[in-house]
Amino acid sequence: MPKLNRSDWYDLARDMNWDFKYVTYDEVFPKEVAGEYEVPQQDWYTWDESYKVTYREYVLNQHEKDTSVYSVKTALERSKLFESLDHGWLSSLKAHYGAMVIPELLAILGESRMSRFGRAAAWRNMALFGTLDETRHAQIQLLFGHGLLQKDIQFDWTHKAVHTNEWGVIAARHLFDDMFTANDAIATAIQLTFTLESGFTNLQFLGMAADALEVGDVEFGTLISSIQTDESRHAQQGEPTLKILLKHGKDIPQTLIDTMFWRSWRIFALLTGLSMDYYTPLEHRQQSFKEFMEEWIIKQFVDQFRDFGLELPWYWDTFINELEWYHHALHLGVWTWRPTLWWNPDAGVSPAEREWLQSKYPYWEKQFGPYWDLMTENIRNNRIENTYPETFPVVCNLCQLPIVSLPSIVEAPKPKTVNYKGRTYNFCCEPCKWIFELNPERYAGHLSIVDRLLAGHIQPPTLEGALAYMGITPEIAGDDADKYAWAF
Repeated sequence: MPKLNRSDWYDLARDMNWDFKYVTYDEVFPKEVAGEYEVPQQDWYTWDESYKVTYREYVLNQHEKDTSVYSVKTALERSKLFESLDHGWLSSLKAHYGAMVIPELLAILGESRMSRFGRAAAWRNMALFGTLDETRHAQIQLLFGHGLLQKDIQFDWTHKAVHTNEWGVIAARHLFDDMFTANDAIATAIQLTFTLESGFTNLQFLGMAADALEVGDVEFGTLISSIQTDESRHAQQGEPTLKILLKHGKDIPQTLIDTMFWRSWRIFALLTGLSMDYYTPLEHRQQSFKEFMEEWIIKQFVDQFRDFGLELPWYWDTFINELEWYHHALHLGVWTWRPTLWWNPDAGVSPAEREWLQSKYPYWEKQFGPYWDLMTENIRNNRIENTYPETFPVVCNLCQLPIVSLPSIVEAPKPKTVNYKGRTYNFCCEPCKWIFELNPERYAGHLSIVDRLLAGHIQPPTLEGALAYMGITPEIAGDDADKYAWAF
């Protein structure tokens, strides 16, 4: 085979499908993990990815990327680069490392499931490379985060976060368990590789890499660029899987995508929205979060739906409306609850920053300005204690994030509720409620951070008890990134 041209043997090696004689097809691909979508066996054998790679090529490419990344890391270890970075940008790094190692670790399981239970040999071959990719992503980010630990103890959460019950981690784990670990192979291909990776994280990494280089963080920019090149390859598993499903009807793939697009949007707004509009230094902001979503994600998503003949999600108008305010409301809540975080949130509301926010979001000052005016007044008058909350928030039983509403309305709407088997579930919006009602048994047993408090899991049932339950120690607990300098 080494003497043959690649084109002479590649298709045979990557696409070795066969009929089973000693076991049944359903025994090889049990529906619980492989998925059951009434697609004939032979149809799966048409599965074909556009980016084809051999194992030899894969190893050579990955070796070159690792050599480049580790060379940059080694060269910068003795520099003063870290000390020169903006505190808000460092908050973005801490939030990213703590939150993103979780999906990288869990995605290993999702890719492994597809590499065994994908219904075509070519698919299993591609998923195997995806498994190696996700293993690399988890390991390299753990290594880089560990390298920063001696400079800032909050980077300890690069490794620690996944093992805690911090509220943001619970939200991330709930989403990625739904998408990766508790999913069948077919749904994982649609929801992970097509919806999340093609629609969100692939483009997020492009944006974060550009922002990192803009603020001078060469180490992180190199790291995230290296990860993005892997994402863009194994993310293509979703498209051929979707094409095959669509031959047998649109309802199932439409629901799979609609469900996970909304769930991805929720966590994306929390992590990326805050980072782009509040944590990135003003002089280095290339575009607002809304502009980024409109240019890269919305346009791409609409184009993909048009190409495949699918409809826009039924909640599309709600999604477009939330681009104007949802992540701003989350930011206000996150900053207020800063002691519950493993990073220091940057308020990002100095006079110049407020002017920028108003230019990008025409109603920002009317909707959010009065709240920050009050925060500013309390800080200037040495009443920091008045900037902290006194009660626990109501948390959505689907996305696991605090329920927030548009600030300009006189009275906040009550949470959407569902009574199921004697228990009342609260939801932040109709799409989260809709996802729960699609399959209540899938979500009904889970307890949000507030549910755990009410159920007696958190003792004592106080803020101090909750911090201990979440693993937030005094040296880790978040505070304002700029030490409140923005208020003066």
